[in-house]
Amino acid sequence: AVKVTLITRPRRFGKTLGMSTLENFFSIRKDSAVLFQGLGIMNASALCQKWMNQCPTIFLSFKDVDGLTFDSAYGMLEATIAELFGKYADLLDSENVNDYDKEAFRRILKGEAGTTGIKKSLSLLMRMLSDHYGKQVVLLLDEYDVPVAKANSHGYYNEMLDVMKGLMQALKDNQSLRFAVITGCLKIAKESIFTGLNNFKVYSITNMEFDETFGFTDAEVREMLQYYELIDKYEEVKEWYDGYRFGNTEVYCPWDVVNYCSDHVKYPNAAPENYWMNTSGNNVMNRFIDSVQQPDMLTKAELGWLVNGETVVKKIDETVTYDDLYSTMDHLWSTLFMTGYLTQKGKEVDGRYCLAIPNQEIKNIVTEAVL
Repeated sequence: AVKVTLITRPRRFGKTLGMSTLENFFSIRKDSAVLFQGLGIMNASALCQKWMNQCPTIFLSFKDVDGLTFDSAYGMLEATIAELFGKYADLLDSENVNDYDKEAFRRILKGEAGTTGIKKSLSLLMRMLSDHYGKQVVLLLDEYDVPVAKANSHGYYNEMLDVMKGLMQALKDNQSLRFAVITGCLKIAKESIFTGLNNFKVYSITNMEFDETFGFTDAEVREMLQYYELIDKYEEVKEWYDGYRFGNTEVYCPWDVVNYCSDHVKYPNAAPENYWMNTSGNNVMNRFIDSVQQPDMLTKAELGWLVNGETVVKKIDETVTYDDLYSTMDHLWSTLFMTGYLTQKGKEVDGRYCLAIPNQEIKNIVTEAVL
C-alpha cells in the first residue's frame, strides 16, 4: 500500500488550502462536521464515519524556512517546529507518553534540542501522539521543498539538505505512521531527500490522478463568474488565467480567478492583472533568461516562438535535483514546465513534450523578462 504521497504543483494552485482541508477532516483534535456540511463528502457517510476526526494528525508547512545564511534559515526551521510542538503541549500531561520522550519534547519547546533533536522531531511527535491516542498518525507536510530551494539560491544547499533528509526519516518504516501527504513545487530526486523510502508515490502535473484536484476547471470558473455576476468577463478570464494542463484536464490558476473576482466585484471595468507574478519572485524565469545570454540563437528563437503563441518540443526530466536546476538548458526547460511558466499541449514519445505558454498573464511575465 502507498504510505507516502507526494503531490507537486506550481505555486498558487491551492496546495496549502488542500492540506488544511485534509487536516480539518482527519484531525482527532477537531470537530469539523460543520465545516463540511453541504459538501459532497458528507454524502459518503461510511467514509466520514471511518475517517472524519478519527486520526491524530500533524500539519506542518515549511513555507517560512528561509534565510540568507544556513544559520538564519535553520533558526526559522527550529522556530517552526517549536511552534508546531507548542500546539501539542498537553501531551506532556499524558500518562501514556514516556518521560524520556517528554524530556526531548521540552528541549524542542525551549530551543535546546540541537540538530539531532530537530532531525528526530517529527518522529518524536508522531510517537507521542500515537502513544497518547493509541492510533497511528496522519502526517501532512506542506511546501517540503521550500527550505532546499531557498538554500540553493543562497549557497547552503548541502547543509539544509542534510537536515531535511533527517526530518524525512520520519516517513521511513515508522510504526506510528498511518499515511503521509506531502506537497511542493518540484519533485526532488528520491535519492536526495527521501532516501530509502518504500511505498512512495509521486503525482506530478503530468499524472491523470488528482488532475482536477488543484486548480479550477472551466465549469467551476463559469459557476463562479455567474455567482458574482461577472459571466460577461468569461472570455477575458479564460484568455488570462486558463491554459494549464494537468494530466488530462485543462485548469485555471485558482489564485488568479479568486483575485480577479474580488477586484471586479468592486470595479467591474478594471483591467486584468498579473496576480501570479506579484506573489513571489520570478527567479526561475530570470535564471533561464540569464542562461540564454550566451549566443544561443536557437533558444532565443524558441522564446520568440513561445511569445508568439507557438510551441516547442522538449525532453522533460521530472526528477531534477535543486543543485542541478540550472546546470543545463534541458533542466531549465524542465523547471519552467514544472513551475507553471510552460504547459503541455499533448505528450510526445519518450518523455518529450509539446510545450507552450499557458495564457496572457504568463506571456506578459516571459515578455518582460526577455525585454
